[in-house]
Amino acid sequence: MQAAEELRGSGIALEIARKGLLAAVGGILRRRRGKVSLGYSPAHLTVAQKDSLDTVLRGQIRWMDTGGVVEKLRAVKEPAELDAMREAARLISDVFWSVLPKIRPGISELRVSAEIEYEMKLRGASGPSFDTTVASGPRSALPHARVTSKLLSKKELVVLDQGAILRGYCSDMTRTVFLGRAPLRVRQMYLAVREAQKAAKAVVKPGVTAGEVDRAARQVLTRRGFGRYFTHSTGHGLGIEVHEMPRLGAGDATPLEQGMVVTIEPGAYIEGLGGIRIEDDVVVTSSGSVDLTTATREFLEL
Repeated sequence: MQAAEELRGSGIALEIARKGLLAAVGGILRRRRGKVSLGYSPAHLTVAQKDSLDTVLRGQIRWMDTGGVVEKLRAVKEPAELDAMREAARLISDVFWSVLPKIRPGISELRVSAEIEYEMKLRGASGPSFDTTVASGPRSALPHARVTSKLLSKKELVVLDQGAILRGYCSDMTRTVFLGRAPLRVRQMYLAVREAQKAAKAVVKPGVTAGEVDRAARQVLTRRGFGRYFTHSTGHGLGIEVHEMPRLGAGDATPLEQGMVVTIEPGAYIEGLGGIRIEDDVVVTSSGSVDLTTATREFLEL
């Protein structure tokens, strides 16, 4: 009933797979004579699923690695997709502003994370694009920290990595704040990361490679003395999934195309001091890039 309702007017035929999707696919292919060429994506088909189809079809399948053909098609967004992504980016920007007054010493990372996800849903999001990250103090130096029950304290950095799913499309934004008056070293690091993000955005345009965007950010951080503390890539594609093509990493030769949406997220992470990351979603236009996320990038001392 639900499937019929959701497909109404789409022109797509509905067939209920009562014994599971793989069994249904196997049954359809088994009715064909001779070898069947079947394209697959190594990133999405498990070994168990592949073995299951091989068992059902007894050597009838000729497997063809599609080389990410679907992912490449998804990398360039259509106008309707861009509209949805603008709304998702606007939503998460608004969420940041609404939660900001609640970020204070004594509140737990888990509570801040819950507030962020609550505000997302109040604004119509179906849920977070990923597990919301709130990393404070020394834990902010972990680029992929998981949220904990740690209480926020005075005089420490807080990294907030948040994203919302709206109309099936993801947003992904990171902001970093400081509780109290920040020391000079922290201010210098923040300004370096901010400058690196500006430099990366400035080179984004059709034809520029993903690796060139990464290099622009890395050069700034190196010049400012923080290069060795930038330990991940500058960004990634964004869309139906939170990580799509292209990957904005060192040496990646993938050329950017008009209509791609990517994150620009340089960072610096110093053990014992903390970490800083500033991340925005941008769309590649005919002449450059346009920010989709809009929350302030200025250094906030709360």
